Amino acid sequence: MLITSGFTYVAYLVFFAGLLVWCQKATNWKIFDFVPPIVMVYLFNMLFCTVGLWDMKATAPAYSAVKNNLLYGMIFVMLLRCDIRKMVKIGPRMLAIFFCCAFTIMAGFVVAYVMFKGRIGAESWRAMGALCASWIGGSANMAALQGALNVPEGDYACALIVDTIYYSVWIALLLMAVPLEKAWNRFCNARTVTFEEAEDAQKAAEEGTAKMSGATLTILLGLSLMVSALSQVAGRYVAGLMPSVLKDVFNGSTCTMLIVTALGLIAALSPVGRIAGADALSTMYLYAVISLLASRAGLNELLDAPMWLMAGLFVFIVHIVAMVIFSKLFHFDLCMVSTASLANIGGAASAPIVAAAYNPGYTAIGVVMGVIGAAAGNILGFAAAYLMRMFA
Repeated sequence: MLITSGFTYVAYLVFFAGLLVWCQKATNWKIFDFVPPIVMVYLFNMLFCTVGLWDMKATAPAYSAVKNNLLYGMIFVMLLRCDIRKMVKIGPRMLAIFFCCAFTIMAGFVVAYVMFKGRIGAESWRAMGALCASWIGGSANMAALQGALNVPEGDYACALIVDTIYYSVWIALLLMAVPLEKAWNRFCNARTVTFEEAEDAQKAAEEGTAKMSGATLTILLGLSLMVSALSQVAGRYVAGLMPSVLKDVFNGSTCTMLIVTALGLIAALSPVGRIAGADALSTMYLYAVISLLASRAGLNELLDAPMWLMAGLFVFIVHIVAMVIFSKLFHFDLCMVSTASLANIGGAASAPIVAAAYNPGYTAIGVVMGVIGAAAGNILGFAAAYLMRMFA
């Protein structure tokens, strides 16, 4: 079967993503513990693209019309839970640990790009920047920067493979490190987080929760789509005002992404940030966007993945060595270093797992750190991308 209708193409992608999510919930198959639905969505759609399930030329207008519109809506909704006033409640020390992790990851990407650009391509700074954003807050950031940095679909597919493999390995290693807490803390002469700090973070994470309904989802959907539409108009206008020396950096996509990010962070401080359903809607957006991205990347474009894996490994080596040094110098404890590291690389969905392995009272710290990563990842990913571009 060859799909030539743009609407049928989009409908099939969304349906297939929903089918995989339903299978995970309904069957509890063990395979989903190793390969999450979002990764299956990407891999299967790459396979469908490779075998020619849809006509690439005929469906291109639908892809162009839908992808960015949904992408900017997703960013806005995702940021509605990033209330800066609540973030500061986790304390300056924990914020310092989080951003130490973030900056060591950025440094790792810049050095890895310089070392591997000859094997993965000089233009790989785009995909490396998107992957860096993912490793400072989660896969939604990676999808966001794909459009803003104009990442080629083949490079994006390689970056997603690196993201998936190392995320799975890293969470396993961090959980295995839990019994080493006392030895690490003695080595670093660490000051551990207090229960009072954990309880403050827990209260911050729980504030403003409400019941989701069809009405709340509808208003969030409509609002996010309007923000997407108006931000694209504003982004093109702002980009047109930029001096010529900055036009390559601050193009229409970049300005749009920055405007959407600013609007999301502002809205998070208002009653809009307390509307229930943002998490569910952002997940729906994410699956749709990932499906669309994967639908333009064939499996034959993954031949460079082995060298991408080597580059990703080098990033981790830089991150680990640097964090050991920082922990020794500033007496960081293993619980907070592990939580901050996974909050960067895995986001708010996985950081609480490691935090709770040390103490259930620390779960909210992982959530809040993950939320910080979601807000900071796009900006820091941009910064890393353009640092790498300087060495292209």
